[in-house]
Amino acid sequence: MQSLDRGRVTGRQIEAGRVSATHHLHREGRVYIRIFPDKSVSKKPLETRMGKGKGEPDHWVAIVRPGTVMFEVAGVDEEMAKAALSRVAHKLPVATRLIRRRHTL
Repeated sequence: MQSLDRGRVTGRQIEAGRVSATHHLHREGRVYIRIFPDKSVSKKPLETRMGKGKGEPDHWVAIVRPGTVMFEVAGVDEEMAKAALSRVAHKLPVATRLIRRRHTL
């Protein structure tokens, strides 16, 4: 699955996509996650005054550019892979498309 937009994908969204794909595949095949949430996003607590420095890290995100391959599925037929990846696409905040490898090993 390849992204078409630029955006941020949180660690929770990545995990939700992984769970939905593995649940749909019924332990057949493998799901590869090609992005990792390595950038922290900080947030100040509610009802605090301005100043006093930067807030604590709130959550972690992966920065996604157009063309980034985010998820891969192997070991199942094409129809099963399309269904699993379409479930993953519903969990993500960026527009995606399904691509296929030109050659298989």
